[in-house]
Amino acid sequence: MTQASQPKGTGHSISLVTGPDAAVDAVLERHHAAMRAASPEESCHVMTADALRASGAKIFALRDASGEVCAIGALKAFGAHAVELKSMHTLSEHRGKGLARVLLARLLEAAREMDAHQAYLETGSEPGFAPARALYESAGFTYCVPFGDYVTDPLSVFMCRPL
Repeated sequence: MTQASQPKGTGHSISLVTGPDAAVDAVLERHHAAMRAASPEESCHVMTADALRASGAKIFALRDASGEVCAIGALKAFGAHAVELKSMHTLSEHRGKGLARVLLARLLEAAREMDAHQAYLETGSEPGFAPARALYESAGFTYCVPFGDYVTDPLSVFMCRPL
């Protein structure tokens, strides 16, 4: 079951995934595999679909007009009024269309709806993660110290922004 919203002018919809969804899980598996391949295990903080759900994270899917999942992202609450963005991933065949920006805007809106006052994220510090860092910077995220259970790691950067 999902609750959908349609970003204006995109032909896409963004849904909060509230039950099993094989297409969403397939994208989460692709994301998990890509992150595991990009970073050594001790520096890789990606979560499986099952782990995301078990943590209480809210998973969102951006679908095209045909219903194909193009991008995913999740929000994991921590502390009294904070969320962590998890598993932001746009399928390679859908990159360059601005979908990540549309999904990120919806995630931040959902975080505010959850009464979060601050959004955090962890991403890679290596060159392959530069597009992600640029996206987050353009959305108002700034670099910060490790948060939650994270520790300083040369392969990670930490970012936050007020909501």
